[in-house]
Amino acid sequence: MQSLLAVDFGEIFGNLYESMGFVQGTDWKNYVMLLISFVLMYLAIVKKFEPMLLLPIAFGMFLINIPGAEKVLWGTHPEGDNSYDAVEPATRGLLWYLYFGVDKVIYPPLIFLGIGAMTDFGPLIANPKSMLIGAGAQLGIFIAFILASVLGFSAAAAAAIAIIGGADGPTAIMVTSKLAPDLISAIAVAAYSYMALIPIIQKPLMKLLTTKKERAIRMKPLRQVSKLEKILFPIVVTLVVGLILPDSITLLGMLMLGNLMKESGVVDRLSTQAQNGLMNTITIFLGVSVGCKAKGSIFLSAETLAIIGLGLFAFILGTIGGLLVAKIMCLVTKGKINPLIGSAGVSAVPMAARISEDVGREYDPQNHLLMHAMGPNVAGVIGSAIAAGVLLACFG
Repeated sequence: MQSLLAVDFGEIFGNLYESMGFVQGTDWKNYVMLLISFVLMYLAIVKKFEPMLLLPIAFGMFLINIPGAEKVLWGTHPEGDNSYDAVEPATRGLLWYLYFGVDKVIYPPLIFLGIGAMTDFGPLIANPKSMLIGAGAQLGIFIAFILASVLGFSAAAAAAIAIIGGADGPTAIMVTSKLAPDLISAIAVAAYSYMALIPIIQKPLMKLLTTKKERAIRMKPLRQVSKLEKILFPIVVTLVVGLILPDSITLLGMLMLGNLMKESGVVDRLSTQAQNGLMNTITIFLGVSVGCKAKGSIFLSAETLAIIGLGLFAFILGTIGGLLVAKIMCLVTKGKINPLIGSAGVSAVPMAARISEDVGREYDPQNHLLMHAMGPNVAGVIGSAIAAGVLLACFG
């Protein structure tokens, strides 16, 4: 009883009061980021814009911007040093440990493993010319790189910004984590936002750059691809690209391993796990980890706005590049290729291919372009991994 009476309740409640987030004080930018996180959660939940990643990214953003939460969820670091490794070991929180997979580039290759296990390369094997469209869709990456350099970004930062044009979130995260880690939140949010907005961005471009006659072109059914071809494809692609561009092997190798597990038919349990359990777990960790880097003091800046603008420019140019290559192929083949499949050259699988199908059916309800568009779509995945390898080799 005496020990209870000896307790200084004033000190206890004083400590409790001082630990409250709103008492500690915070930057007004954190409250703005909270509002932005609410908007992103609305887009993910209500509008269903890429919810698998946009929702965890938005919630990670929400968590880290709650006043007082950063030092609990992330940790404390010396004054003036915000780097990942500088966080004091005794204070490291949950988000710091989750972010390890981003900082050490673990999550993006594992995502590619799952993508490979879910992907059918049959349309690309049946129509190898689709690789040209996938290559054309990388146009936005290299033009955006030049523009970002002109605007004053370092070569490494410009390369990280430009990769947004590939419309491939894991690739953007990997390149950025290696070349410009301070920009990862802005680049990741931009990349996944534009992926989610593909229907809004691409459809007007598709209609602007094609004629009604071209949109109504019906393509011949693709040939049947043998199991042997599907098994050899990931092995040959990995070997050839690996010998030429080793810097792309981390992403491309995992992509092809996942696909080989799927097509071999002898490791169904592993393939299923890569497609489901592993993919879902890594997606949660990746999304929250990326979102937690979107702190108000870092995210709300003129630099971030420039990155978002350049990312949109890169994505638009990527779509245009794919469409123009498909139009040229249409002319060369005398109308045997529908240019609408060109927009699927960006690597947002399978959403970009579905948009090609949707627009085509607006002009001919019986015209099915999905499988034809999947060729350029998966070629875009390979193309973005190769583009990432080129940028890492040059500026890493």
